[in-house]
Amino acid sequence: MLYIVPTPIGNLEDITLRAIRILKEVDLILAEDTRTSKRLLKHYEITTPLRSYHTHNEHQITTKIINELQNGQNVALVSDAGTPGISDPGFLLSRACVEAGIVIECLPGATAFVPALVASGLPCDKFHFEGFLPHKKGRQTRLKLLATLPTTFVLYESPFRLVKCLEQLIEHCGTNRSACVCRELTKIHEEKVTDTLNNLLKHFQQKKVKGEIVIIVAGAEK
Repeated sequence: MLYIVPTPIGNLEDITLRAIRILKEVDLILAEDTRTSKRLLKHYEITTPLRSYHTHNEHQITTKIINELQNGQNVALVSDAGTPGISDPGFLLSRACVEAGIVIECLPGATAFVPALVASGLPCDKFHFEGFLPHKKGRQTRLKLLATLPTTFVLYESPFRLVKCLEQLIEHCGTNRSACVCRELTKIHEEKVTDTLNNLLKHFQQKKVKGEIVIIVAGAEK
């Protein structure tokens, strides 16, 4: 069986008892970055063997992992933070398991955009999850489309590109569109700011930004 196991996005307490048990019981843990995962495993005294599974090697080693699963091994997949497959490696392995008839069990758990969306104060009964925008080719096309959506939409962004992203959102959505920027969720320096895009730009132009960024933008008015 393949277990897809969400891990904390910041606070190490944000992991389920079931996730800890599964990580202790499986034969192998596939980790996006073994150095990051080792800190979590050490904290919970988990000694299961680790192997790298990330964007740059998933095409090469997926077949090998499928063979190991078919030979009776139980494997857990984790990313650096949050739920694997959500803007993180995991889709290729999940698809390969489905095609091979291997059972997949995905545990519920941490995902950065959910607390950001719910705490933003923006409508969340319906929403569009975009994740990371393309850095160059296709970026403007996606922004143009997102600006027309009638529902709230969610972006992930690097702290180094936050100001540029807000400028581009203003270009397509206007200065007064409501939005929320969340960073360092569940960590000591967590920050959530809900305001117009123009005021958010002014706020983050005046400070050095660190941490993972989630941007929530209100839908276009009818």
